[in-house]
Amino acid sequence: VRRHQEIHVVMGNEACDLDSTVSALALAYFLAKTSPAPKAAFIPVLNIPRADFALRTETTFLLREQGIPATSLIFRDEIDLGGLHHAGLLSLTLVDHHVLPGTDAALEEAVVEALDHRPLDRDRAPHCQVVAEPVGSCATLVTERIAQGPPGVLDRLTATLLHGTILLDCVNLSPAAGKVTPRDVACVSLLEERFPELPARDAVFKALQAAKFDVSGLTTEQMLRKDLKVLSSDELLLAISAIYVDLETFLHRPDLLQDLDAFCQAQGYAGLVAMTISFSERHEPSRQLAVYSRHETLRSTVCRALEEATAPALQLQPLPSPWSCLAAYAQGNALASRKKVLPILRAAL
Repeated sequence: VRRHQEIHVVMGNEACDLDSTVSALALAYFLAKTSPAPKAAFIPVLNIPRADFALRTETTFLLREQGIPATSLIFRDEIDLGGLHHAGLLSLTLVDHHVLPGTDAALEEAVVEALDHRPLDRDRAPHCQVVAEPVGSCATLVTERIAQGPPGVLDRLTATLLHGTILLDCVNLSPAAGKVTPRDVACVSLLEERFPELPARDAVFKALQAAKFDVSGLTTEQMLRKDLKVLSSDELLLAISAIYVDLETFLHRPDLLQDLDAFCQAQGYAGLVAMTISFSERHEPSRQLAVYSRHETLRSTVCRALEEATAPALQLQPLPSPWSCLAAYAQGNALASRKKVLPILRAAL
């Protein structure tokens, strides 16, 4: 601000998963290399506090493997986006989301571009360029963008990060998982053609999947925060956590009920939906979910919405639960990811 330098921030969503992180790093690097604006500094920002980075186990693994130290990353609590915007110096490119959360509404005017792989929730201002395409990974859209740019900008390191991210997001390009599209496949092939020395797909996917599901060192609170989305209505907040162990293992964690209580009280959540995912040896997903709330009305509303949902139908089968304040289900429709369940919960709220 003192030097009056323009700052162009590229930032992923608040879940700050591997896709958001790599999309931000790769696109900021590409813009820095190709932008005609010489005055601007292009900065990828990871949209979590630095203290939460350890929870992103697949991201810490891939960056460490590629020799990118955490000290060279910039986290959300280390840059004053509000101050930069107030000084008229901020441009913001959003990757892996296209609408800022309510807490960041003041930054909306600074958004000049959004690159996302979800359907559009709402239109953006005319000056904002929006790409919202239904592909399996936002890293696919970033790869396409870089591939269309000047030759030589795409280097081996960037290619390695993008390649691993698309493979993890699209479950090793397995059609059975319901995420991959022809464009994801085309981008993985393009990266492999340009960099034949990239490791084999199976090896990359296995290593990243193992790192993502390695929650052995995490407390229950960290497991709940690792991959968390929050929905809000006028009256309440509902947390939706992706959990990377099967439900039985999760429910048998010591002191789980106290931990759920403490987590919701500390953050002001009226309830929590835990969506577990685990994979068979053939990469077939298995999903279960639990609905926890001390408020019986909220719990029954959420359970009814999930049980009766038709777009998509979740095919829920009740499972025994150790506590009355927690309902447990096996989810027959394993292709219904959290992305598809969020609109059902939003409507219920």
